This record gives sequence, structure tokens and C-alpha cells, in this order.
Amino acid sequence: MVRVDVKGCASFVQEADYAKYVTKALDAFDVLKNETGAGNDFLGWKKLPRQITERELHQYESIRDKWVKKGVDLVIAIGIGGSYLGAKCVIEALSHNFARQLKRKDAPEVVFAGNNLSEEYLAELMDLAAERNVACIVISKSGTTTEPAVAFRVVKQLIESRYGKAEAADRIVAITDAHKGALKTLSTQENYETFVVPDNVGGRFSVLTPVGLLPICVAGFDIKALVEGAQDAMKGLGIKSDKNPAVIYAAMRNCLLTELGKSTEILVNYNPKLTFVAEWWKQLYGESEGKDGKGIFPASVNNTADLHSMGQFIQEGSRLMFETVLHVERAQRSVVIEADPQDLDQLNFLAGKHVEHCNHMAELGTVLAHIDGGVPQMQVCIEKVDAFNLGGLLYFFEFACGISAYVLGVNPFNQPGVEAYKKNMFALLEKPGYEEATKAIKERL
Repeated sequence: MVRVDVKGCASFVQEADYAKYVTKALDAFDVLKNETGAGNDFLGWKKLPRQITERELHQYESIRDKWVKKGVDLVIAIGIGGSYLGAKCVIEALSHNFARQLKRKDAPEVVFAGNNLSEEYLAELMDLAAERNVACIVISKSGTTTEPAVAFRVVKQLIESRYGKAEAADRIVAITDAHKGALKTLSTQENYETFVVPDNVGGRFSVLTPVGLLPICVAGFDIKALVEGAQDAMKGLGIKSDKNPAVIYAAMRNCLLTELGKSTEILVNYNPKLTFVAEWWKQLYGESEGKDGKGIFPASVNNTADLHSMGQFIQEGSRLMFETVLHVERAQRSVVIEADPQDLDQLNFLAGKHVEHCNHMAELGTVLAHIDGGVPQMQVCIEKVDAFNLGGLLYFFEFACGISAYVLGVNPFNQPGVEAYKKNMFALLEKPGYEEATKAIKERL
């Protein structure tokens, strides 16, 4: 299971202050466990790992196998926010870093669309699709969210024009509302295979629903192991204790914020495979806690690369942040540094050592340097980067997020601020029904 180490905060935080926040976190644990807090109608994610059935997993595998038989080698997954970040982070973490260059074709390549409104991105996606055998997973509760709706209109037209409407229906899967919405209506009309986004699971908590599991499965990865990892985490994190990793993490981050004014949390990784885990984490915590004038700003760095860029600011800039280091205990591949007769690079002192040993020493050296520079340090530790450990890590961050937000005093499961930009965008695009807003916003320009 995930471990949390807060020794790197000991020189900054008084024990009595931390104990106070542990008590708050245990109280928040009760609120989350008993489902008595704000947003308690969006707690379906808590029980998901135990509710996922073999039959459900087999359905995802059947779609993958059907598309493989058709020769599909490119699946376009369309969604935004939580409708793509969970799948993206798992696929990136489990993929060979150079799979595309090696032209590995063990399963279809999954690419993402509908997460931006860049015309160049969409045009270049069409360039790729023109050379590949294509299928599509479209993810939208309503079917009218602008970014994925635009992308799906373009991708749907491409698939229908190339394969015909009957075959297109076999190449498009929709993940949407069970009963209502534009995408549900279209899916029924066109006879798309359809999966349901549960009403009680918000997008940023949806990685263990079809939203995440289907694209991950289609990409060729072990969703059973991912679910088993989440089940293991669910069992451990469900115990009320001051040793519970989610309680420790929630307590310390709120203590650092309130007692020391540390308003930015930097999630640090030392493995490029975890880059999109940080992107997923930023949405999870940013959207869950950033409201009512409160919250910890979530940021991330990829070390050791960013030690040569952001490292200067973290070491000596304004003291507004703390760091949470994603520590991976062991690598799954082996590269040993060999001796060189000339030793021009002066690295023979490392001869015989694994590169990952050097990586760990860079991590430890950075943690100590940043503590000396006034930056508290936490560690979130997993054994290795595989499906089982990722399942546990994702569930840990979700569970800890609920506790942390309740300690902070906000509803973890709403996002009222997300709508503000949409109203302005619709007014500027002169969407029907926004005539007064269009007039008002144009007067501001």
C-alpha cells in the first residue's frame, strides 16, 4: 500500500500543531466514511474498486478484441478534464517511453482529443487518422460540452465518411449519462455501444469507471491489476487511525497551509512515466479544494530535469511552497554504469552502480537541500510503477482529497467556478440564447 513519510516537515512544524490537524483529519475521515458532508451525493467513487465485476472487465476486453480483429490501430478517446486525465495518466505511466518510435503494435494506440480547442491540434490529428485504421471512444455526460462536442463532430464525420454509417456504429463507443443528454440520444439513434458515467461519481474521480477503464484496456494494459491495487488501498485506507496514510497526508498539508502559510504544493517525480499522474493530481486537488477563496495551489515538477530550471526558485525563491515527492522504491529495468578507461567525464566513481541508484541519491540530495532552503518535504511512496501500484496510488489521492477538503472546510465534489469561462465564451461565439450577454461582453472589449 502507499506509504506517506512526513519526516521532512519535522523541522518546520510543531508536534502539537500537527497533532491538532491529525484530530481534524480524523474527524473529516468520519465525515467522508459516514457520508455526512457537503457533496455526499457524489461519493460513488469510494466503493468502486469492490463493485467492478469480472463481467464488466470482460466487456472492455471484448471491445478491444473486436477492434483488434478489425485491424484498428488508432483509438481516439474524446473527453476533457476528468474524462481524459485519468486514462491518460495510467496509459502514459504504463507505456514504454519510446513505444511509438519502436513501432510496437501489441494493442491500438490511444490518443486524446476534445481536451482543447486548438485548430492545429485537431487538423494534425486528422493527418494521423488519415493514415491509420480508426475507432473512437467519446466521453461526455451531456454531449454538449464544447471542446469534446467539437472534436466528436469532426471525428464522427471522418469515421462515417470512411467506413459508412453502419460500420461507424461498430467503431464508436459512447460513455455518457444513463438516461438523458445529447450523446445518449445520439447513441440510441446510431446504435453505439454505450457505457454509463455513474451519477454519483464526478469526472475527476472517474478513473475506475468506464471513463478510465475502457481506454486503458483498449491500450493493452492490465485493468484487473489496476482495480486490485485500488481494492488493496481501499481496504487499508478505510481504517480510522492516525497511521492511515490518507489521514497523515491530509493533516500535514492543511497544517503547512494554515500554520505556516504554505499555499503551494509541488508534486515532484523522478520518473518521466509519472508526468501525467501529476497532471491528473493537479485537477483532482485544484478542482476539489480551490473554491470559497481557499485551497492549496497544486503545481508539479519533473526531476531531475526541472532542477535545472524550477530548481533555483524552489531552492531560493519566495517561501510559499512545500513539496510532496512521489518516491518509487525500485525500477523495473536495469542499466549499470560501466567503467571507461579514459574517464574524461570523471564518472568512474559510479562504475558498477545502477542508474536508478544515482536517481535516488539525486532525490535524497534534493530533499535535504530543499529542507535547508526552507521547503518542507513529504514523501508518497510506492513500490514500483505498475498497474497494481498505480491503482493504489490513484485511490489514495482520491480518498485523501476528500479528507483534506473537509478539513479545509469546502465541498470536495462541486466545481462552480468552471462555468464562468463558458458563459463568456458562449457570449463571444454568439450562441443562441446569449444575445444580451453577447451585447454586454462586446461593450467591454
